[in-house]
Amino acid sequence: MTIILCSIFLVVFFAIMIAVGFVTRKNATDVNGFVLGGRAVGPWLTAFAFGTSYFSAVIFVGYAGQFGWNFGLASTWAGLGNALIGSLLAWRVLGRRTRIMTQRLDSKTMPDYFEKRYNSKALKVAAAIIVFIFLIPYTASLYNGLSSLFGMAFSVPYWVIIVVMAVLTGIYVVFGGYMATAINDFIQGIIMLIGIIAVIVAVVSDNGGIVEASKRLAEVPAEGWSAGAYSSFLGPDPLSLLFVILLTSLGTWGLPQMVGKFYAIKSEKDIQKGTTISTIFAIVVAGGCYFLGGFGRLYADKIQYKSDGKPLFDSIIPSMLSTLPGIIIAIVIVLVLSASMSTLSSLVLTSSSTFTLDVIKPLCKKELTEKKQVGIMRVLLVFFIAASAVIAIVKDSFPGLTFIAQMMGVSWGALAGAFLAPFLYGLYWKKTSKAAVGVCFVWGCGLAVFQFIVSMVGIDVSSWGPVLGFIFKSSINSGVVAMVGGLVIVPLVTLITKKPDKDDMDKMFACFDEKVSVPKKEALD
Repeated sequence: MTIILCSIFLVVFFAIMIAVGFVTRKNATDVNGFVLGGRAVGPWLTAFAFGTSYFSAVIFVGYAGQFGWNFGLASTWAGLGNALIGSLLAWRVLGRRTRIMTQRLDSKTMPDYFEKRYNSKALKVAAAIIVFIFLIPYTASLYNGLSSLFGMAFSVPYWVIIVVMAVLTGIYVVFGGYMATAINDFIQGIIMLIGIIAVIVAVVSDNGGIVEASKRLAEVPAEGWSAGAYSSFLGPDPLSLLFVILLTSLGTWGLPQMVGKFYAIKSEKDIQKGTTISTIFAIVVAGGCYFLGGFGRLYADKIQYKSDGKPLFDSIIPSMLSTLPGIIIAIVIVLVLSASMSTLSSLVLTSSSTFTLDVIKPLCKKELTEKKQVGIMRVLLVFFIAASAVIAIVKDSFPGLTFIAQMMGVSWGALAGAFLAPFLYGLYWKKTSKAAVGVCFVWGCGLAVFQFIVSMVGIDVSSWGPVLGFIFKSSINSGVVAMVGGLVIVPLVTLITKKPDKDDMDKMFACFDEKVSVPKKEALD
């Protein structure tokens, strides 16, 4: 019965996704329409596009299981951090200024923004290379967790799941571009909201209700605690939890596929609505995922373990769901596919548009027409989706190739560490120098590469002292240091390097002071 329900849900789901791609293809005939939806996307579509790009199957299966196991119910703070810092504050701080500045500069990608904001082609090329190197491994990580969940319902090889998801995502993105992605993100977001609520209710009920489940969780022993570690307010390791919150929340401020959503929003009113919608979405989805994962240790006898005795984190959430009714499992299957496909479509659209507009177009001796640029983007979309699928299949088929997993782990920190500070300061501070931006690029990527080497070689960092040992203990910790360090490095380097021309900056920032007339219901006198 479970197989039949899952099959029906999936067929309907896939049919809707493809239909949206064909219907929206008329909006993807030029670069502006294909990449940004004509900068006329409303608040609901933008907010859901932001949220669904934020939360993938990695959150639902991997992070929820891992952090729920490590921190218990306190892992819910990560979800709330995602909502308040990664959504609410991001919209408040970045939303309006990003929309105004990128339109003033006529920039469609983050590398393009860096070139025009700092008058430097070198920064554009460097940013494009960083996106290319680190976004593809991050894209491949989106397939993580699908294997264990689909194994509950179907007896098909993992590579088949990856190929089906990649092909179907490619169809609607190639045809409809950003608008198809935004509309499908909205549909997928609705599925995610319904799904996570249904799963939480089912799992909590299966454990005797919230009070009984929390009581049982409080009885699980933890090192250094007599009792109650995993049901406590801040969990057994508050410092590590704080770093998780910072990386998964503040990190979105520097990710190209996330801030790119602000480029396309239609109006001031839509930004205000989008802020509220996006925050509520994040509270339900992210808060719900981590809250659900907090009960993972109640299933310690059902999950899978590695040879060294450590839990296989991707097996925790599937184990929690394995005893639930078929209808819930079917909903979860579609939920996880929705989360993964929405993020995948956003990432490959970002990669293809960046590579086309920031690498190929400048290198062409002849001017590329709008039609040719869109055609190149479509070809690259297929390439990037195929590349991510191949990487995911190779990683699963050859577990010994640990460099792929390590590369996936450092990707988020590298992108956020390199881009967050230059992008943020570029919106608010006229004096930010291009030298400071270059140093921040080197800092963020350098730290990520060093972390990659440490993890690959298996260096024991505990002998490096309490500070360095903690920083390079995981890619999460080093990623946070890369982001926060960038926020310090950019102003310090700016103080000792050549500032941009004052008149040029005054003209550029004048876009924020332009007078507009609006109804009183939108702004008082």
